[in-house]
Amino acid sequence: MKLVICWPDISGYMAACWRALSAREGIELKIIAFHAPAQTFDSNLVAGLDCRLLDEQERHDSALVESLVDERQPEVLYTSGWSHGPYRRLMTRADSAAASKWVGVDTPWRGTLRQQIGRLALRSFIARADRLFVPGERAWQYMRRLGAPESRIVRGLYGIDYEALAPLHGQREQQPGGWPRRFLYVGRYSPEKGIDTLVDAYALYRRSVFDPWPLTCCGKGEMESLLNGREGIENLGFRQPGDLPRVMREHGVFVLPSRFDPWPLVVAEASAAGLPVICTERCGSAVELVRPYHNGITTPGDDAIVLADAMRWMHHHFDQLPAMGKEQHALPRCHRVAHDRGGDDGLAGTRRRDDQDAARAARDRSTESIDHVGLVLPQLRRPGAR
Repeated sequence: MKLVICWPDISGYMAACWRALSAREGIELKIIAFHAPAQTFDSNLVAGLDCRLLDEQERHDSALVESLVDERQPEVLYTSGWSHGPYRRLMTRADSAAASKWVGVDTPWRGTLRQQIGRLALRSFIARADRLFVPGERAWQYMRRLGAPESRIVRGLYGIDYEALAPLHGQREQQPGGWPRRFLYVGRYSPEKGIDTLVDAYALYRRSVFDPWPLTCCGKGEMESLLNGREGIENLGFRQPGDLPRVMREHGVFVLPSRFDPWPLVVAEASAAGLPVICTERCGSAVELVRPYHNGITTPGDDAIVLADAMRWMHHHFDQLPAMGKEQHALPRCHRVAHDRGGDDGLAGTRRRDDQDAARAARDRSTESIDHVGLVLPQLRRPGAR
């Protein structure tokens, strides 16, 4: 099956997904994606994959993007949302009519005026999609409000390399000194991630306990200066995906204070690593992955006082953290990159129907039975199929 995925910036979790997908028998995968911003993800993440990385100028060249898609003549064309014009136009052009069109959307429904008005403009775009992939409940609700029937919406947009992270819980328990007394943040140093709230909350936390734990931050962004010179805060800067297992093993609680975060994969990664999670209710993945006081704590956004309270709760309930991490560790298993799934439940497992002509059989193979699209997806069938 010929599959073309049009994606924005490369990342570690998507590179893991694409490698698992490209290894599947019967899949011809072509990836079109953006070069990551400077000093972030290394392009070697996609080394060995059939991946065309677009620079800042190329990504806005619709003719180039269309030619890269056309040269593969895909049976399935996947695009990420509607925000990038050249990708969005692939959905409407006549030359793409033969391909089954799949769209991934992680935007949550928030009921804003912009979303209310945008419902009218986006309905026609959504109606063109044969499949809509969402990461969780909030984006599912948005697609329904845009008129998508339930039969075309599939949960499970994103995947993580679960097998690489799963051993960390046991390793953390067994390391000298036991469970680490350290908080960890991983993400951009930007306003939407709530870095200023985190700094204020951490200062409140430090003043409220006798023996405060340090806070480690990994990332890059325009608010990095807020971290410099702060007592107890260590800024490790941006870390490549291969470095994160070691970093996560050395910490005991993960913190994500986002103001807006559609479905942060880092919550799934921290959960797979067996870390209790503190995150705001504005993190979409909290709906699926965080159970308050069972495997983590959720807090309001933009509230340093409540975030400090959550950090203090973790501090005073240190003896419960390994058990909380063990509970957290199991939840993201359904988002793992399935390296070893085989048989008829996979992309390569579609069956040719002898009574169909070749063109119809090719289209059926593109939509009948999928569990990975460089994503983690359950088994799918065509709209109306039994």
